Amino acid sequence: MPPIVRLTLFKIPDPPTIHLALEKYTTLAQDALKDGKPYIQLSAGHTAHADPRSQGYTFIARTVFLGKEDMHYYDEECKAHGAIKGLLRGKVEGAPVVVVMDG
Repeated sequence: MPPIVRLTLFKIPDPPTIHLALEKYTTLAQDALKDGKPYIQLSAGHTAHADPRSQGYTFIARTVFLGKEDMHYYDEECKAHGAIKGLLRGKVEGAPVVVVMDG
C-alpha cells in the first residue's frame, strides 16, 4: 500500500499565528510519537501565495503517513497534533479543508 499524503488548508488571518503553525509543522514528524516512536513520515507547513485562486487559504499543512491506521491515530490520539489543534483553536476562519490521497 502506498503512503498516504494529507493536505490541510487553513484560513489563518494572523501572520504571527501562521509563523507558529509553520514552526509546529516543521518539527511535527519528530515530535509526534506512537508507541514511543515517530510515526509520521513527513510533515511540513507552507504559506499560500496571496492570490485570488488561493480563495483566502493562507496556510497548508502536509503530512505523510504509512497507512490509514497512523492517520487515524494522528486525528484521535496524537498529543503533538492535539497541541497544534490547541494552538490554532479560535484562530482559524471556518473549517479547514482536508484532502487525502495516495502518495
